Amino acid sequence: MEKVTTVGLDLAKSVFQVHGVNAAGGVVVRRKLRRSALLDFFAALPPVLVGMEACGGAHYWARELTRLGHTVRLMPPAYVKPYVKRGKTDAADAEAICEAVTRPTMRFVPIKTESQQASLVELKVRDMLVRQRT
Repeated sequence: MEKVTTVGLDLAKSVFQVHGVNAAGGVVVRRKLRRSALLDFFAALPPVLVGMEACGGAHYWARELTRLGHTVRLMPPAYVKPYVKRGKTDAADAEAICEAVTRPTMRFVPIKTESQQASLVELKVRDMLVRQRT
């Protein structure tokens, strides 16, 4: 297999879409992976740049992939949207993420730790309770 340099990862509930390109921009990997096979797939890869759309689950996967030695960049979904070439499919999203993560002007979201995510959940629950009471 050719050397993958950049991977776009579209997250879903059980099946993730992976889109990997080489240094020249040619597609090397385009496949679906089940949740259970994701870490094994990335453990077999040499360190690469991984792009994902930022969401609650993305922070977990970013921490896991960083432990494996990969460089992970999270992007707001609104910034990835302009790079989608055709219809809304997981494969098209993964390709758009892979394209967007290499852009020099792209803005990235810092990866949150478990404790940061837990405190944010606490704040959101408290805010909801206050709104329900008033």
